[in-house]
Amino acid sequence: MKKVFFLDTVHPVLEERLTGAGYLCIDVTKVPIQELKIMLSDAIGIVIRSRITLNQNILSSCPKIKFIARSGAGLENIDLQYCKKNNIVVYNSPEGNRNAVAEHCIGFLLSLLNNFKQAEKDLNNRYWLREKNRGIEINGLCVGIIGYGNNGRAFAERLSDLGAKVLVYDRYKKNFSKGRIKESSMDEIFKEASVISFHVPLNTETTYMADYQFFSSFKKPVWVLNISRGKVLKTKDLIKALNDELVLGAALDVLDEESKSFDIQEINELLIDLNKRTNVVLTPHVAGWTKESYFKLSNVLADKILK
Repeated sequence: MKKVFFLDTVHPVLEERLTGAGYLCIDVTKVPIQELKIMLSDAIGIVIRSRITLNQNILSSCPKIKFIARSGAGLENIDLQYCKKNNIVVYNSPEGNRNAVAEHCIGFLLSLLNNFKQAEKDLNNRYWLREKNRGIEINGLCVGIIGYGNNGRAFAERLSDLGAKVLVYDRYKKNFSKGRIKESSMDEIFKEASVISFHVPLNTETTYMADYQFFSSFKKPVWVLNISRGKVLKTKDLIKALNDELVLGAALDVLDEESKSFDIQEINELLIDLNKRTNVVLTPHVAGWTKESYFKLSNVLADKILK
């Protein structure tokens, strides 16, 4: 029997479709991490989100493994070099939550441009301040996007539909300009963009790419969106850039250490600082976390595994 171990909870459609295709699906979501290594020795496949890192130490104890299915886009918790060397196919499913992420980004941008957080605070304090909270339209705005994968492209398309000028930099993709979406260099984005949005995986090239020097490179102050990975952006430098008015506001769906950030004093203090600001919006890594994407992420994986 071909055994597939589910290390994280995903939509039931994945188990249903794999079972129908003859796989034995085993739920180990509640098994302590230290006990998993022994159990996985019979695994043909592993389904995972972000519970653990599948490194060489763990994967080397899975002699039968043929595939890893990651529900979501990021693959930083999987040893891809080991997988390539040992012919282990790695599937992810960015197609499943691209719409959810794009819509979240539009919400982020509307919130920043229209001062939602400040306006709500004013009303809570019984102030009716219309002029102070006059907004800016997306139509005609120049938005820079770094990364043109599923999520970056979906966001760019929605911005284009709303009349924005979209400049996209992706060092691995070429010849994708279309309509209001223009393939660009970082120099052009630094010169023209009023908004910068990150849609890149976390790797050695992108870790803390958004530091103080990065923010200082823009010709004018910008709004910042990050829905990729927390460590793409250096939080301490973002705060300094906000204080120095290099950044007009920021919307972050991801943090340096995610939920662990609350337990690390230095990072927790940075979060408290950010949360007090009316020009900063924070969400707990839910940009791709809709009821619809919950199904689609698993259904896409089933399509790829059973192809």
